[in-house]
Amino acid sequence: MEYTRLGTSGLKISRIALGCMSFGDPAKRMSWVLDDNAAEPIFRQAVELGITFWDTANIYGLGTSEEIVGRALRKYTRREDIVVATKLFTAMHEGPGGAGLSRKAVMEQIDASLRRLDTDFVDLYQIHRFDPQTPVEETMEALHDVVKAGKARYIGASSMWAWQFATMQHAAQAHGWTRFVSMQDQYSLLHREEEREMFGLLAYQGVGSIPWSPLAGGLATRPWGEGSTQRSEANPKVDQYGRPLFLDSDRAIVEALQRIADARGVSMAQVAMAWVLNNPVVSAPIVGATKPHHLADAVAALDIKLTAEEIDSLEAPYVPRLPTYF
Repeated sequence: MEYTRLGTSGLKISRIALGCMSFGDPAKRMSWVLDDNAAEPIFRQAVELGITFWDTANIYGLGTSEEIVGRALRKYTRREDIVVATKLFTAMHEGPGGAGLSRKAVMEQIDASLRRLDTDFVDLYQIHRFDPQTPVEETMEALHDVVKAGKARYIGASSMWAWQFATMQHAAQAHGWTRFVSMQDQYSLLHREEEREMFGLLAYQGVGSIPWSPLAGGLATRPWGEGSTQRSEANPKVDQYGRPLFLDSDRAIVEALQRIADARGVSMAQVAMAWVLNNPVVSAPIVGATKPHHLADAVAALDIKLTAEEIDSLEAPYVPRLPTYF
């Protein structure tokens, strides 16, 4: 395993992050999530591979992901060896403190997450989305107070426009409050829109990117048109707003991936992950592992150095698209 600092902060993380959205109580959320017993081999493998950065959110499994992560921390490792990240924003219940980024919500949701995780603090507390209904100063001061209270060590953001992120960072800087050290954004060979504005901003501010869906929901792991997952079978071609998750032109990218993987004698997932890791703004891609080979492939990608010609063949077919989280 390789380790790096998260952006220019002092926080040291593994270069692969364990995504915990796939863990939870199937009865509470989605049928495809893994309960404690099913998740056990994934946590054990993460510890064995040296993956010390674990990412979850309050909304994952309606809180049950955090509960499973908390139990895993006690059972398979030591709390001080793991960088624990969680998030808030999406509605956990009705009422003014159940959703969004108001001071009331921030204070209520951090305490609820700490109870579920059974820990005194989280290492990275992230806002899951931008809240247009709350002044950015209110949110940033509340997050600063969470850090000063010792309930979080660092703060981060996820999935928003670059101007929104810049506005929040400016508010923090202007008032002497804690600034974001990370951006959890959608980034893969099949979704490169963060390269337009966000990545330049992150590089300038010394903020690390921890991409979600670095393998494009599995599309970058198998030949075009083959296979699916239990999660994707419900609605494999569109996002929650009915917009396409991929374009017909993406076929050329996947076919280039397959050619390079075959020539190197490695999996397509390893090549796709190696491409993501090659971006200097990326600190640690988040891998939502449900099978042992998911983490193994991600770690193996650390040893793959793509040539300029390989990178060109992977990037040339890309066609711009709208982000799928707004």
